[in-house]
Amino acid sequence: MIKVGIVGGTGYTGVELLRLLVNHPDVKLHVITSRSEEGVRVDHMYPNLRGHTNLEFTVPDPKVLGECDVVFFATPHGVAHALAGAVLDAGARVIDLSADFRIKDVATWEKWYGQPHGAPDLLPQAVYGLPEVYREQIRTARLIAVSGCYPSSVQLGLIPLLEKGLINDQMIIADCKSAVSGAGRGASVGTLLCESSESMKAYAVAGHRHLPEIRQELEHASGQKVALTFVPHLTPMIRGIHSTMYVKPADETLDLQALYEARYADEPFVDVMPEGSHPETRSVKGSNMCRIAIHRHADSGQVIILSVIDNLVKGASGQAIQNMNIMFGLDEQAGLRQVALMP
Repeated sequence: MIKVGIVGGTGYTGVELLRLLVNHPDVKLHVITSRSEEGVRVDHMYPNLRGHTNLEFTVPDPKVLGECDVVFFATPHGVAHALAGAVLDAGARVIDLSADFRIKDVATWEKWYGQPHGAPDLLPQAVYGLPEVYREQIRTARLIAVSGCYPSSVQLGLIPLLEKGLINDQMIIADCKSAVSGAGRGASVGTLLCESSESMKAYAVAGHRHLPEIRQELEHASGQKVALTFVPHLTPMIRGIHSTMYVKPADETLDLQALYEARYADEPFVDVMPEGSHPETRSVKGSNMCRIAIHRHADSGQVIILSVIDNLVKGASGQAIQNMNIMFGLDEQAGLRQVALMP
């Protein structure tokens, strides 16, 4: 059994980790931390976990965390910088769901996250946690930087074209809509029901902090500079991301449906839907699946890629567990076979 610790168990990604891990056949939960909720039983805060765990929240202790085989950080940006090194030194592996180790350039990270990078010495060993691209590196990694929610949906939609060098010298447009849970559990006027319900808005149009992460990974896939316009929107739903990407491939005669089906044929959590499909966020709600459809506009020839995920599962906690399964040589789908919730 894999002994697991979770740092930051009170937010949405933390409780989503718990929901998935309590039924994982190869996992034993050892410790879950929260400074603000020390001594509170987890199932008192989250009644959906009654009968599944009797753990109480504790203050993070590197010694106790070091007793684990793997520690998940479901914490705000900057927190893992302070603790990850001690946990790694104690012998545990680390899977970080924040952005602390995703961006390889320290100055870029500091610019977009507005604080000094607290652990630049750990960056060289951090492996980007998108299994569909980095599976072999993940197998031997000690520190995983789980791909962000928007970045996961955008990358999975574009990677087959970029890897083949089919998008050159053009502006890629990623028009993305996210559920309110992507903003976290902390109280905020902008995510109150009366503020976000029955309305939709774009935000961070001039530049969102996921932009450098997406660009970094798209350039890794293509091997060259990528021009990207990424516009996020807040959508009045609890879970889900819908990303629509607009590109014009260099070869307009290429069978894109066949290209995508071949690229993802062996990927358990990417579903290339039949030609002409329109994937819905509800078709992935609660699951670790990404569903993709490819369209070619009849008049302009523009290629439009649709990509949907659950931002809390494939966009965060489910993907983190997928990484853990790969790291420990387990069945990659263990604990992640949930069918999406419909309606």
